[in-house]
Amino acid sequence: MVNKSVSDVAQLSSYAYKLRKMVLLSAKCSGDCGTSIITSSFSCAEILVTLYLGGVLKYRPENPKWQDRDRVYLSKGHAAPAYYSALAMAGFFPEEEAIYSGKRDSRVGALLNSQIPGVECTSGSCGQGLGIACGAAYAAKLNRENWLTFCISGDGELDEGAMWEAALFAGHHKLNNLVWIVDRNYMQCSDFTENTLSLQNLEEMISSFGFHVECINGHNCTELLEVFTMVRKRPYAKPICVIADTVKGKGLPESENNLLTHFYLPKEDAVEGLISQYIEPYITMEV
Repeated sequence: MVNKSVSDVAQLSSYAYKLRKMVLLSAKCSGDCGTSIITSSFSCAEILVTLYLGGVLKYRPENPKWQDRDRVYLSKGHAAPAYYSALAMAGFFPEEEAIYSGKRDSRVGALLNSQIPGVECTSGSCGQGLGIACGAAYAAKLNRENWLTFCISGDGELDEGAMWEAALFAGHHKLNNLVWIVDRNYMQCSDFTENTLSLQNLEEMISSFGFHVECINGHNCTELLEVFTMVRKRPYAKPICVIADTVKGKGLPESENNLLTHFYLPKEDAVEGLISQYIEPYITMEV
């Protein structure tokens, strides 16, 4: 039911850096369009490859609308370059299409488009994904269907009241077929999350809405595989939230945890050098 899957964490880590390479190449292709949000894409690289290539999700690339597929909603839609790269690596469309996502005439663009194979919902406005995911999970429960719903959000999105309304809904309806993944990189567009609205008690906050919460290292594929293997067994009669601690810009030292790099776009002639210096050494296997 899964097109490509590996359980070797070293291989998954290698794939995460291949994903980062694809995002950088898409940024190079964007030229003056400046469409790729690199740092937000880099923070969720391991999360995406573990979901799509680690044997976690049920999906059929040759039949993207297969009824029994798991649904994935990327609420942090500005990380679309990473998501498109993961879908391409999973076989939904050619990798070249994801790499050329920055071109003006490409159907794969800066944000998610539901017309692209593998994309469940058009996104871009932060704070909307969890509500949509809750609706899908609730419908699955009403229809007694067994697929799971995953939602990947940023922590900056938690400034949005709609996220907490959705969390309240999920807890009330005991949506144990919902997995909410928070990409906890402690940064948002223009400041650190703790300077904007403090989330220091995030685990307790989400737990109070009726979730079982797991806190992990979002760049550790071993921890990611373990927690995603657990959620497939549905051990709790409540929704699950995975708070994944990550580093914004992970993989490029000059952009890691740097407030000035939310819209970071390297010059075209610098991309190949960045890839050879910081990315290629970690790509040891091909997918």
